[in-house]
Amino acid sequence: MSPAKGHKPSMALLDLDLLAATPLARQPFDHLIVPGFLTPEGIEAVDRSFPQIDAPGSFPTQTLDYGLAFQEVLDALQGSEMTAAMAEKFEIDLSGRPTMVTVRGRCQAKDGRIHTDSTTKIITVLIYMNDGWEADGGRLRLLNGPDDLDDMVAEVPPQAGTLLAFRRSENSWHGHKPFVGRRRSLQLNWVTDAGVVRHELARHRMSARIKSVTRLLGLSRNEH
Repeated sequence: MSPAKGHKPSMALLDLDLLAATPLARQPFDHLIVPGFLTPEGIEAVDRSFPQIDAPGSFPTQTLDYGLAFQEVLDALQGSEMTAAMAEKFEIDLSGRPTMVTVRGRCQAKDGRIHTDSTTKIITVLIYMNDGWEADGGRLRLLNGPDDLDDMVAEVPPQAGTLLAFRRSENSWHGHKPFVGRRRSLQLNWVTDAGVVRHELARHRMSARIKSVTRLLGLSRNEH
């Protein structure tokens, strides 16, 4: 369970001026890459209270435990200033559109397959939280099509504080080479309606229950 809300987020955690100054690339789909979007204070706040995640997959923030510093960053990311900045940058009306944040802590070999996001997502924002990145895998690539990871227009090392944002479309193909290990990121989405958030949360909780039962059954079999 996340901490209670009620404190005012500090926009010093985000460099919205840097975001505003970064041109929007139009090809092959609308996107922008902003290294240093999280300020040093923002990086420290996330790093200090990042939730403990020992399994691969995306976890809604509502299902995680984390500190107040992490909540401050979440509040800033989902605040009106950030929404206005993204709406202006992508020239899209985001008023009344709910937000959803999921968190990743680890990567597995099957992650990174080429895909577009679901049609319920309008804008996807990825913020990476890794100290440097030497591995060849795990670097998200923005692609010209669905068939070739090397047919790319940009590659984004998942280094701490880097933001990648794109407008979801039928050709917003992206993926990365395989990587296994610690790879931390936050994903912020503006979605079509509140039902999307409820559905994703229910789906994750059901998946967690199934995994828990599977583990218990496995332990029971091993005991015999």
